[in-house]
Amino acid sequence: MHASGAKRLASLLSERQDEIVASWTETVRETLRGRLTKAELSRQTEELYAAILSALESGATSIGSPGTAGLTASLTELSHARARSGFSVTETAVSIFAVKDALRATTGDSEEVISKADFADFSAFVDSLGLHTAEAYVAARDALITEQSEQLLELSTPVVKLWDGIVGVPIIGTLDSARSQVVMERLLQALVDTNSPYAILDITGVPAVDTQVAQHLLKTVVAAQLMGAQCVISGIRPQIAQTIVSLGIEFGDIVTKATLADALQYLMRQSGTEVSRRAARSVL
Repeated sequence: MHASGAKRLASLLSERQDEIVASWTETVRETLRGRLTKAELSRQTEELYAAILSALESGATSIGSPGTAGLTASLTELSHARARSGFSVTETAVSIFAVKDALRATTGDSEEVISKADFADFSAFVDSLGLHTAEAYVAARDALITEQSEQLLELSTPVVKLWDGIVGVPIIGTLDSARSQVVMERLLQALVDTNSPYAILDITGVPAVDTQVAQHLLKTVVAAQLMGAQCVISGIRPQIAQTIVSLGIEFGDIVTKATLADALQYLMRQSGTEVSRRAARSVL
């Protein structure tokens, strides 16, 4: 499409703006099945139409041409909003492609109103807009998934204060490299914030321990020791103990306990706190 063709299209879109926008909005509304209010959808359509018209008036022939910065920003904003609202990439792209049907419905394929060559150029132009929209949607969706994954990692690795000077990290699920890094960071930060000299890594909720998981645990314990804290690993079930032995994994001088209660009791004694059982009262 040449600049002259873009300006002819801009003139036509300007003359028939109300008709095309109304047809475009109605087509998109049917595809979205009422998931956006009519007022919100009309606002989005009018803003996109104004951006397309402005780009064509400047002589733009494709997305990325001079004069399309505003249009690109509008498409990206729409894609991000749709991705965060749970719309599919198809629903988002169709919202752009539908302007071609709106133009055809308005002009009635009349050669006197718009030539086949100009419509073909406009169609190719809109296709480039749809492609940009889909790419922006995918990028926004990936960013959203990454953000949610990071939030889940933080929520799944809480650091709790078990006693004065003792913090614990109950680990549930698989411990991979990314999660072990979060565990280490949160534990070390908790040691600093609470000024605790003792920590417990409880792996009761870890389904299996292999060489990689063991390495992650050891790195976390060593990091805590470098901070001046003693770290105990608890939750060593019989099956996990057998696996560790069969793999030849050595924890060295790191203290391990079968249960979180055992680890807490051990560290309380290390800190000088006496633990005793209260005798049960007899019932008369």
